[in-house]
Amino acid sequence: QVQLVESGGGLVQPGGSLRLSCAASVTIFSIYAMGWYRQAPGKQRELVAVISGGSTNYADSVKGRFTISRDNGKKTVYLQMNSLKPEDTAVYYCNLHSILTSTGYWGQGTQVTVSS
Repeated sequence: QVQLVESGGGLVQPGGSLRLSCAASVTIFSIYAMGWYRQAPGKQRELVAVISGGSTNYADSVKGRFTISRDNGKKTVYLQMNSLKPEDTAVYYCNLHSILTSTGYWGQGTQVTVSS
């Protein structure tokens, strides 16, 4: 069984920063693509950022502000969020994807609230 544990969410003022973490209970972390998604109330879940090997991709709304990274030794993926806006308020979810088996797993989600 794959388990993903997210942390780092919270309340932050506009312009502030947060770093989300997602630790994976897998044997070999480096073989999986990892992504961050978010879902705001009344909206569909959207892809925020993905990292696979040395390649990263970002949603247009977060380019230049968010950075996804991973530490394969710690089996953890991170999302550094800078210059946060109220529009970034959402539940953020970690996703692990195996291209070999075409299967994916979700974390429990962590709340990010950007407000004065």
